[in-house]
Amino acid sequence: MNEITSFHLDVLKEIGNIGAAHAATALSSLLNTKIDMSVPSVEMVTFDEMVERGGGAEKVVAGTYLQIDGDAQGGMFFILPVEQANHFIRRLIQDENFDLQKPENSELGISAMLELGNILSGSYLSALSDFTSLKIYPTPPELSVDMFGAIISFGLIELSQVSDQVIVIDTTIFEESMSREEQVNGHFFLLPNPESFKAIFRALGVE
Repeated sequence: MNEITSFHLDVLKEIGNIGAAHAATALSSLLNTKIDMSVPSVEMVTFDEMVERGGGAEKVVAGTYLQIDGDAQGGMFFILPVEQANHFIRRLIQDENFDLQKPENSELGISAMLELGNILSGSYLSALSDFTSLKIYPTPPELSVDMFGAIISFGLIELSQVSDQVIVIDTTIFEESMSREEQVNGHFFLLPNPESFKAIFRALGVE
């Protein structure tokens, strides 16, 4: 993991932007409005920096988590502030009263959040698979609404045995009717098996 350079991260950013374009198309169809997405940055950060990026250990967020199997293995989180997640879900299910933090959440709303995480994570991993010709299989996502520190610790237990860093893929989601101040800023946290990243970059022709 410590051998990953800025050039490697640029490769991941380019793949991320291709995945974001695919995800934007899917979200535009779901919401019946034009959605633009981009990946402004990809960075390697320590666990402590990752917590800061997520808004702090005690910030309540909505997070989807899926495992990555196949020729590359690891895990991926997609994290959104709860208020921004609520915005998308309300649009998807046409229910302005939906709130992820209320215990009486509808199954439809939960399914919508899982589908959002599935589209975004799946689009990135699909682009990665296309570029590398590696077989990458994401598992169905799981949803948690909790403090960021509690959610992310689930995926760090195994990774912490071999590394103290993760890949952060910043993602900007911009809806046509939004002002720039209202754009949604989410984060992917890619927790790879270090051997898997060697396989990925080897497949990309990057040593």
